[in-house]
Amino acid sequence: MNSDASPYQPPHSAITPIAPPQFGELNIFSTRGRLGRVRYIGYSIGLVLLVYLFIAILGGAVLALVRPHDGNEAFQWLGGGAVILLVLVMLAASLLLTIQRLHDFNASGWWALLMAVPVASFVLYLVLLIMPGTQGSNRFGYPPPPNTLGVILLASILPLIFVLGIVAAIAIPAYQNYKVRAQALIIQRPPSHSLPLNSRDSFPGSPFDEYRHRPRSGDSRFVRCARSGWGG
Repeated sequence: MNSDASPYQPPHSAITPIAPPQFGELNIFSTRGRLGRVRYIGYSIGLVLLVYLFIAILGGAVLALVRPHDGNEAFQWLGGGAVILLVLVMLAASLLLTIQRLHDFNASGWWALLMAVPVASFVLYLVLLIMPGTQGSNRFGYPPPPNTLGVILLASILPLIFVLGIVAAIAIPAYQNYKVRAQALIIQRPPSHSLPLNSRDSFPGSPFDEYRHRPRSGDSRFVRCARSGWGG
């Protein structure tokens, strides 16, 4: 070993260049590829919002073209068929997204058939939200590319939906209970205009009681007091 070698001289061994990370291609209309958790949530929410937007536009167009009393049901059937078609497209796209999300943690895409089972679909959805993807490549390809800002913003709507759902679950029953109690109070207490005149005059100290004891112009006591100068 040469003790005179400078510690600042460059190393003599060859430096192996580090290969850049490889990512898979994104194609939501395919059963191939992988999809991460955040992108799966963002794409699912974006798909639902897009379908609702088309349904709202289509419903407004049908209402603008069809008059209630025209008897023309062709546009109504056309609008209903278009809505059914949009829903089927949304279900098909959601199935493809589920398959790619299963591929991300090296699971078979056939597990997506559990979406047709009521209880199992909920369990599958929780697994898709919780299970992290495989680090690096697996048998279904390279990992998905990093999430973009738009995907992150769309995925952030899901916690907001959960919060709004909890608030609605608490506020709606409380409002219904308030309406029931208010209606019960209205039924139990009759309105004031339904009381007879005698009952309103019978409260001592009320304006009606004072008016009842005032002398009237046709009263004989009033006439006698007037002639006698009110007792003078």
